[in-house]
Amino acid sequence: MKLICGLGNIGKEYVGTRHNVGFRVAESVAEKLGLGFKSGKGDYDFAKGVYESNEVLIIKPTTYMNLSGRAVRHAMAFYKISILDLLVICDDFAIPLGAIRLRGEGSDGGQNGLKNIIQELGRNDFTRLRFGIGNPEFKGSAADFVLSNFKPEELEVVEDTIAQCRDAALYFLTHGLNPTSTKFNRKSSPLEKKVFLPKEN
Repeated sequence: MKLICGLGNIGKEYVGTRHNVGFRVAESVAEKLGLGFKSGKGDYDFAKGVYESNEVLIIKPTTYMNLSGRAVRHAMAFYKISILDLLVICDDFAIPLGAIRLRGEGSDGGQNGLKNIIQELGRNDFTRLRFGIGNPEFKGSAADFVLSNFKPEELEVVEDTIAQCRDAALYFLTHGLNPTSTKFNRKSSPLEKKVFLPKEN
């Protein structure tokens, strides 16, 4: 069984924020497979199905972001899932809006959900898909930024990137890390130029 974990914060006040794009991608994967979420045996909601003969479990932790590792550890233990079959999807404010970065190991990069997963699992050699949410025009703290909503002019890029990350997650299920990263990694969005252009008078 493969495990796809989308990271985010629970609560209505966080719906639509930059920090919750992991949830959005997980929901998009489930929707593509015709699945709905229900409460799991640990601190997560889950959807379970089959994609091209691969069993897949999709989870959204029901803790806050900085405790996401507990949900991942519980799901892996309950379903006996190997760390090689884990894909974590999260936001990354250090890379441009619309960028996609797939890697098989590494540090948390300042992402609190990844940090807690590494702590709970005791290792960092799992695949993570980083969804770029950065905006060079933002002035303020990182915490304020990741908990902010996307601007209307950013939404086209956001929806495109959700779809790309969904397709990357599904491709990962059947092809693994290296072919998926080759196919889907991108340094910026092809729509990025549309985001920051000044509006015409």
